[in-house]
Amino acid sequence: MTEYTDHYGPDGLRTRGTIVVVPGRGETRATYARLGRRLAADAYRVRVVDAPSLDTGDPADSLDRFGGLLAEAVADTADDDDAVQPVVLVGADTGAVAVAALLGRDRDPAAFRPDAVVLAGLPGGAVTTARTWDEELDVRTSCPAHRGTLTDDSQVRRGSLGDAVPDELLRAAFDSESDVPALLLVGDADPLADRDALVRATKSRARARLSVVRGAHHDVLNDVQHRSVAAEVVTFLETLRNELVPVVAVESSAW
Repeated sequence: MTEYTDHYGPDGLRTRGTIVVVPGRGETRATYARLGRRLAADAYRVRVVDAPSLDTGDPADSLDRFGGLLAEAVADTADDDDAVQPVVLVGADTGAVAVAALLGRDRDPAAFRPDAVVLAGLPGGAVTTARTWDEELDVRTSCPAHRGTLTDDSQVRRGSLGDAVPDELLRAAFDSESDVPALLLVGDADPLADRDALVRATKSRARARLSVVRGAHHDVLNDVQHRSVAAEVVTFLETLRNELVPVVAVESSAW
């Protein structure tokens, strides 16, 4: 039986949507407990799944399995017949690759299709050359709390950022022309990011935005700027509920 970690909104508030978080290389569901609680506090139903297993020998089959698991995870959030709309997938690292690749190759109208996606820390072709755990943490984050969360979690797979991402899936992720609304997040201190490819990927999508987080590393959802990043995600979610029309517009500002 597939296991999930769930976060629920405050009692008495109407659920505003369903969010499924997909971790990346080496991460566990516990990696996203802080993010899950924060999004749930804004009355979103949050479910964190396990990181996808991307088989370099048969990436297409692993993507099919991942799509089935996502559909199951979303369906199981429903109290009645359907999950609360909108349904948004939040992927980090290879979780983001898998989500984007799935959208890029999916042509079956009967297949599961989210209402929007957040693609955080999409990696390029580079892998880390970190030789120690501290060096890998430096690639991931400068947030002391998050470094402690990763270090104290015995299920976190150390050295995983050295695993190559299947080229077929990277191409599918970056070449997608999906019209599903997408928020792409990248830290400007992320050594694994390909900024040029991210810009091209954003422009190739009909409804996409690329937000760059100043000073953030690869784990852009969990770096020291995590409050601002979570606010950016919530702003995207609320804009999505408003048919992609920004709820707040700045008319005049001195900064």
